[in-house]
Amino acid sequence: MKRAGTLRLLSDLSNFSGAARLRELLAGDPAVRVRCSPDGRHLLLLRPPGSPAPQLLVAVRGPGAELESAWPPGQPSPLDAFLLPWPARSALVLVWESGLVEVWGSGVGPGWRLLQSTELCPGGGARVVAVAAPRGRLVWCEERQAGAESQVGPPAVAFSHCVCVRTLEPSGEAGTNLSSTHILLHHCPAFGLLTSRKDLFLVPTATTWPGLGHILLIWSPSKGKVVVTAPCLGLSHSKSLNPGRGDTWDFRTLLRGLPGLLSPRQPLTVHTWAPTPQGLMWLDFRGTVSLVQPHGGSRTVGTLQEAPASLAGSAALGTFHGTLACVLGSTLELLDMGSGQLLERKILSTDRVHLLEPPAPGMEDQEELETRGGLRLLSAVGLFQVGWKTPQSLELPSAEDMVFEEASKYYQRRSLRGAQLTPEELRQNSTFRAPQALASILQGHVSPSALLATLRAELRDYRGLEQLKAQLVAGDEEEAGWTELAEHEVARLLRTELMGDQLAQLNTIFQALPTAAWGAILRVLQLQPDGNGHLRSQAPPDVWKKVLGVTAAGKEPPNGILPPFELLCQCLCRLEPQWLPPFVELAQQQGGPGWGAGGPGLPLYRRALAVLGEEGTRPEALELDLLLGSGRPKAVLQAVGQLVQKEQWERALEAGLALSPSSPLLRSEIFKLLLAEFARHRRLDAHLPLLCRLCPPDLAPAELLLLLRTYLPDELEPPAPFPEPGAEPPLTVGLLRALLKQTGTQGRASGPVLSLYEDILWDPGTPPPTPPRVSALQASDHPGLEAWAPSGQGLYVTDTG
Repeated sequence: MKRAGTLRLLSDLSNFSGAARLRELLAGDPAVRVRCSPDGRHLLLLRPPGSPAPQLLVAVRGPGAELESAWPPGQPSPLDAFLLPWPARSALVLVWESGLVEVWGSGVGPGWRLLQSTELCPGGGARVVAVAAPRGRLVWCEERQAGAESQVGPPAVAFSHCVCVRTLEPSGEAGTNLSSTHILLHHCPAFGLLTSRKDLFLVPTATTWPGLGHILLIWSPSKGKVVVTAPCLGLSHSKSLNPGRGDTWDFRTLLRGLPGLLSPRQPLTVHTWAPTPQGLMWLDFRGTVSLVQPHGGSRTVGTLQEAPASLAGSAALGTFHGTLACVLGSTLELLDMGSGQLLERKILSTDRVHLLEPPAPGMEDQEELETRGGLRLLSAVGLFQVGWKTPQSLELPSAEDMVFEEASKYYQRRSLRGAQLTPEELRQNSTFRAPQALASILQGHVSPSALLATLRAELRDYRGLEQLKAQLVAGDEEEAGWTELAEHEVARLLRTELMGDQLAQLNTIFQALPTAAWGAILRVLQLQPDGNGHLRSQAPPDVWKKVLGVTAAGKEPPNGILPPFELLCQCLCRLEPQWLPPFVELAQQQGGPGWGAGGPGLPLYRRALAVLGEEGTRPEALELDLLLGSGRPKAVLQAVGQLVQKEQWERALEAGLALSPSSPLLRSEIFKLLLAEFARHRRLDAHLPLLCRLCPPDLAPAELLLLLRTYLPDELEPPAPFPEPGAEPPLTVGLLRALLKQTGTQGRASGPVLSLYEDILWDPGTPPPTPPRVSALQASDHPGLEAWAPSGQGLYVTDTG
C-alpha cells in the first residue's frame, strides 16, 4: 500500500508568547534565521544586520515571556544566536562579529536576564566570521590581523584565520562557566560552521581560497578526532584532535601530511548546507542532494525535479524515517533516502517556510511523544509536522496489551526457567503485580494523558538511558557514553538504600570511572567553592544522610567495599587531594543523630584519615589539614604539636588564632605549648607579635612569669653576661616586654600594686637618681659593694630591650 505524506497542524502559533510579532517576522522577512530549542519550547528568530526592529525575537510556547531586542542604526547587531539545552533553565547565547558574547537565561526570575558578558577575542584585532554551539561548547572561526601570526607563502591572506573552542556550562542558580580558549586550527581559510547533535562541520565559504573550496572537515568532540575529506575526490583522512589532551593543528601542515587532497579541483557549488543525524547534506545548483557521512564517505541521495534558480532562492533540507524532505520555494518534495526515488511532491501556500528538527531524544513533551520522529515545518500560518499517514487497515494494539507484551519480554530476560512466559500468564498470575497495576490504570482509572504527564520525567530518563546503552553497544561515542552512564548510575544509587549489592556497585563505578562518578557527586550534593578555599552545598539533608551514614551494626561491608563517605574521600585523594579537607569540613557541618557527623562512632576526620592509610604512611600535608579542620581539641593539639616539631611556627600560631573565642581552653593550651618553645630557644622571636595575639586575655603578668619559670631550662652554672660563642642566646627582659604588656593591657591599676612584677611594664618618665659615688676606702669598709663594682670600676647596667 502506497504511503501518503501528510502535513499535520501542531500549532497555529497562538500558544506562543508574542504570537503576533512571530507571525509578522515569519511572513515579512525571507532572510530571517530560525532556530528551535532542543526541547521544542522556544523559537529563535534573528534578522540580518540593517533590518528594521526588532532584529531578535525569542518566542516561548506555553508560560513564559518572550524576548525582543533591537539595535539602533550604527550599532552592530549579533552575528549569530543559539538556544542551549541547560537542565535548570533555557539559555540564549548572542555572539557579535567583534567577539562579544552575551549569555541570557530564563527561569531564574521574571522574564529574561543577562547572566554573563565576555569577549572571545580579548586581545582585540580579530573578527569572528562564523560561530557554532555544539553540546556545551562554543566554537568560532576568527580572522586574525596581518602580522598577528606568522605568514608563509604567497596566499598568506587565504590562511589568516583560526578555529577556536571554549566550553560553556551552567554554574549555580544564575551563573555560567566559560573556559579558556583553545585553538583547534591555525592558519586556516575562512570556514563556515554547522553542527549536528554529534559532530561539527567546517565547510568552505564564498571567501575561501579556490584551491581549498573542495575540502570539508568533520570534528567529533566525543571521539576526539577530525576527518578531512574531499567529496569530489572520494578521499578522507582522520587525525586526532582532542582539546582535553591539548591537540591543535596547523592547517597547512595538516594538509601537507594528507596526500591527494590538494589535487586541482573546482570548488563545491553549494546552494544550501543542512546538518542532519545522518551527516551533512548539501544541495547544488543542478538540484542534486548529496550526503557526507561522519566518517568522511559521501554519496548522492537524489535529484529534485526542480533546481534552485539562484543563490537568492530559499531552500531547506531535513530527514525523517528514512525520507529526505526538501522545501524549495513553495514546493515540498519527499525522496526515499535509500533509492533516491521521488515519493511525493506538494505545493505549499507560501514560500516563507523553515524546516525544524524534531526535539532531542528524551526531551519531548506529551504531544510530541505522540508525533515522535516527524519533521516540523514552520511558517506564518503555523507549525506543522511532516510525516506519513498510517494506513487504516493497520490496527494498533491496545495500551493494556502492550503493557503485558513488554512485561513478558522483560521478565523473560530476567528469568532462569526455560518455559516461555506469555502475556496471558501474566494476566492471570498474581506474582507479577506491576504490569497488572499499570494495566488497571490504563483501563480507565487514570487517563493515558494524565499518566504520561505524571510519568514524563521517569519515561524521559528511562528512554535516554536505553538510548545511551544502545550507543555504547554500537561503539558510538564510547568515552562520553560511559561517562554519562556512570553519572546516571551514581545518581540512581544515591536514591536507594546503599547496602549490599548497591554499595558494591557504587564502589565498582568509582573504581572504574572515578572522574565521571565524582562529577555525579558534584551535581547530587550541589558542591561549589565559595572563593575562600571552602565548599558549600545546597543538597537536602536526606542526601547527606545517605552519604555520611555508616553501615548498621552487624552488617559491616565485606573487605574492599567502602561506605559512601570513605569512598568519596578515597576518590578525592586520587583526583583532587587539595579539596579533601574542605569536603570533610563541609561534611562535619551537616549531620544528625547517627549520621556519622556528630553521632556515635568515629568522627568524620578519623574516618577520612583511615582512608589515607596507617599513621606514619599518610601524606603529611593532608593529615595536618584534616586535623586542623576537625575542630576537635585533641586533634588540633596533635596537629599543632606536629607543626612545632617541624618548626613551622607561623602556621602553628595561625592555627591557634583561627580558633573561635568560644574555645578559650584550647587556645590557652596552644599558647602554653608555644610559650614553652619561646622560653627554650630564640627561633620564635620573629613571630613574637603573633604569640602576643594568642596570649589569653585573662592571663596576669605574674602567671606568665611563673609559666616561663617552669619552661626555662635549668642553669648548671652562674649566668654569664654574654652567651658563649655558638650557644643559644638566653631569654631577656626586652623580649618579654611585649608579652608582659599584652597581659597588662587593661591599664595600670590605681592604688596599691596588684602584681609583684607589674612595675617593669611602666616607664616612670624620668630616670632614677644616680647613686652616690663610693670611694675606694668606703668600698673597702663595705665588701658587699665590691660585687657591685669590681676593681673600683662602675658598671652601668641598662635595659636595651
